[in-house]
Amino acid sequence: MNRPRQFDLIVFDWDGTLYDSTALITRAIQSACADVGTTVPSDQAASYVIGLGLQDALRHAAPDLPADKYPELGLRFRHHYFESKHELVLFEGVLAMLDSLKARHHWLAVATGKNRRGLDEALDSAQLKGMFDSSRTADETASKPNPQMLLELMRELGTEPERTLMIGDTTHDLQLAVNAGTACLGVSYGAHEHDSFHTFAPVHVAHSVAELHQWLDSYA
Repeated sequence: MNRPRQFDLIVFDWDGTLYDSTALITRAIQSACADVGTTVPSDQAASYVIGLGLQDALRHAAPDLPADKYPELGLRFRHHYFESKHELVLFEGVLAMLDSLKARHHWLAVATGKNRRGLDEALDSAQLKGMFDSSRTADETASKPNPQMLLELMRELGTEPERTLMIGDTTHDLQLAVNAGTACLGVSYGAHEHDSFHTFAPVHVAHSVAELHQWLDSYA
């Protein structure tokens, strides 16, 4: 007898959860700050903002920068990011994990701080067009941790909070889930230290994609 599903909808963050992009984003933020002459954040401070919408992220990463310089900072970030984006790949094992979830007829979605163009380009590069049933980006709805992304996805796909799981590598992702009333699962191989996850009572913290895949097959 097949085990009944615990979750109908599984929502993934993108950067640092499915896509191995944390180091590149961190370097791009630091290089952009150097370009505009503001204090260059540490690796920890730069990676902390990953998952937020770009404008929110840059404000946190460069708090001393005058507001009228943020557009320039954003342009320099995009320059450095796109200069090296060809280096980016899915974490090993992600495709097999997603295929397994699709085979079990879960709804799959993405909730990301990227903009729509950036996510569509990443999906195309990773050859994942059509894998996800829906997605939300920070430029078309509220940025994390505002719950609007998850609320819209649940409404669109017809699922309830108790049947929805949010998976991410940052406290912004887990706070998003808490704010939307859904379960959350943290992954420790991305941007944030996993010790900070416990405040949000995740159903699990996975330390690799292989462990995440195993947990989802066993419990989701």
